[in-house]
Amino acid sequence: MAKNIDNMSLSELQAYQKEVEAAIKGYKKKRRSDALAAVRAVAKEHGFTVEELLGAKPVIRTTAKGVAKYANPDDPSQTWSGRGRQPAWVKAALAAGKPMASLAI
Repeated sequence: MAKNIDNMSLSELQAYQKEVEAAIKGYKKKRRSDALAAVRAVAKEHGFTVEELLGAKPVIRTTAKGVAKYANPDDPSQTWSGRGRQPAWVKAALAAGKPMASLAI
């Protein structure tokens, strides 16, 4: 499997380097999955899950919706946080010459 790198060109060396890096990455991934499987087996043997033993909570990622800062004077149920695209009613109010502060909640 070992190659004679002394006689390789630069492009051959770079390709070989990529092969080696991929092999190392695959090896580490396999060792990690084997270790995790072993840990899960021991935890199960004792009647637990790994998450229970480590006190890990499932990661729930949510994006917080912006708090409304502006409201449509004609229809207060229409609000806008000031982030993202301006709603049509904001554009219309600004085009009519109203200051943004007049739309603030």
